[in-house]
Amino acid sequence: MPSFQHLLLKQFLTAAAVPLARRKPSVGAIRLAMEAGALFQFMPWKVNLESFKLDNRLEAEWLRPRAAHPTRVLLYLHGGGYVLGSLNTHRSLVGSLAQRTGLNVLTINYRKAPDHPFPAALHDARRAYRWLLRQGHQPHDIVVGGDSAGGGLALALLLALRDAGEALPAAGVGLSPWTDLNLPTAALRRVAREEGLLLEALQMRSWGPLYAHKTALSHPLLSPAQADLHGLPPLLIQISTAEVLYDDVLKFADKARAAGVPVVVQPFEGLVHWWHLFWRLVPEARQALDQVAEFLVDIWAAQAAPGVRLPVVPRRVAARRRAA
Repeated sequence: MPSFQHLLLKQFLTAAAVPLARRKPSVGAIRLAMEAGALFQFMPWKVNLESFKLDNRLEAEWLRPRAAHPTRVLLYLHGGGYVLGSLNTHRSLVGSLAQRTGLNVLTINYRKAPDHPFPAALHDARRAYRWLLRQGHQPHDIVVGGDSAGGGLALALLLALRDAGEALPAAGVGLSPWTDLNLPTAALRRVAREEGLLLEALQMRSWGPLYAHKTALSHPLLSPAQADLHGLPPLLIQISTAEVLYDDVLKFADKARAAGVPVVVQPFEGLVHWWHLFWRLVPEARQALDQVAEFLVDIWAAQAAPGVRLPVVPRRVAARRRAA
């Protein structure tokens, strides 16, 4: 059962989102609202921030915790339906991930639709990965992750690297990843009983075509669930049972396992989409981020012991542990 803190968050988000969605605000207005909300998200202690231009063209940040691992890094791609989000909106979340994992985290402000449709975001993600390689980081020391659309983008990056014959990172992490841009009617019907969730789903359904532009929504680098998934590195996927993305994520995980990909699915009961962003308030968010750190420890431990397979968490069993 969701925590009391989460119930308060859900009530607040629903009260704020429903009137806003009924006005059908422009993408620009929603972006502005998100940036304003980011003013109240503070970086965790003992994490240093370094802003720079990657390849002199792409806004990027390093978030470096004290005593970070000297070689291992996380490349993090923020969410926002491919049209929203920025370094500002996700800095607190990424900083918390850096602190909990003990990794230096590189995050980028990839180009957004509708001004920059597919494949602009994917090209930026690949640029950042190749930049890390040029800086001397080895593929087995890199993990790629992201939330929502950023999680889908991380999976698309893995597919693009595989198809190009490039060295793959050690693992991929998807926090409520958007695996199929063509949200099925069945998923919308499932969440229709909760007005706030339905409005979220309808907005996402309108943003997918903005990113796809002239490309079919079923293209595997837009919708990784439609791709051949063989040869990918181990994956961690966290998803809430209440999200409109839930059914698609489970199908993606089953398909990946059938293709021989080690997949750990960690479901959480009844939480809102993007619950990770509210890690200071919601205990389930802190728990989820701690579990990301545990997964990465297991990944690099498995590298040191060839032949060890990662355990697969039963997909319909919600994690019960609570962070201190």
